[in-house]
Amino acid sequence: MGVLNHALNQCFETSALRDLEKSFGTSVSLQPSLTEQNVIELKLIFVTSLYLLLVRRLVIDMLPVVVVHGGASDIPKGRTGKSVSGVRSAARAGYTILQGGGSSMDAVVEAVTQLENNPFFSAGCGSVLNIKGEVEMDAIVMDGKTLGSGAVSAVRNITNPIQLARLVMDKTSHTLLTAEGANQFARSIGVPEVPPESLITEYSRMCWEKDLAANPAECQMWKMGTVGAVAVDNEGNVACATSTGGVLNKMEGRVGDTPCIGCGGYADNQVGAVSATGHGEANMRVTLARLVLFHMEQGQKVTSSFQHLEL
Repeated sequence: MGVLNHALNQCFETSALRDLEKSFGTSVSLQPSLTEQNVIELKLIFVTSLYLLLVRRLVIDMLPVVVVHGGASDIPKGRTGKSVSGVRSAARAGYTILQGGGSSMDAVVEAVTQLENNPFFSAGCGSVLNIKGEVEMDAIVMDGKTLGSGAVSAVRNITNPIQLARLVMDKTSHTLLTAEGANQFARSIGVPEVPPESLITEYSRMCWEKDLAANPAECQMWKMGTVGAVAVDNEGNVACATSTGGVLNKMEGRVGDTPCIGCGGYADNQVGAVSATGHGEANMRVTLARLVLFHMEQGQKVTSSFQHLEL
């Protein structure tokens, strides 16, 4: 458990963490709890630094911040280093955009794009496989300034579902496109499709085969979760982005919490931003992301906003 705690703690990267601590005169903790009772804390702890910024924005100069998570997962020892470096790289990419005056939406999309392109995460290339051994992906973005949102679900043959989700927000009057409809939209605006096998890694195939053989103990991939990011930019606008390959061996067409507004993500300039990871069906039952922000609106701290929840 100690090794696992360390690995997951390292998978939360805040590029401006030192600046935050200096400005606030406090320590920003991103250490997740791995107990079953506090699993929601693991899903949401990355929003803590963003929340600190928002509640103190009236009394200090606000710094741009991006916080990235690589999913609630039990990382095998042989993959820990690559997972940690992948999250850090994604956070730095998002923060570079913020430092250059870019928007929070630009930052979270770039950060999650980096994770989708990294085969060590279950999003984009590296996604877990469904019961037929195929990749189906979900993604969502939300703009805290306008409350605009875009999402795709059960999409195939697309390298970066998070970018397609943003295009749904920017280019259509809809919020969510699914399956073949999402792919048709992608083709209509010139988003290239890729061969299905290009999104399947040897590791995800191995885990799928072991799970089919009813021997999941030999592979921890089935526990790998959704990836995501939240950010606040120089203008005080927040945004979230969340992307996933879903759960291993899911039924064809299964859609979890990720693309559902208020479940897999939510952003509102008046409160904050959340990107969730964990068990999708449980998150959906309580519209987890929006519920946390509701409790924050009532003046509760992030850590206390979910203590009474039972998923």
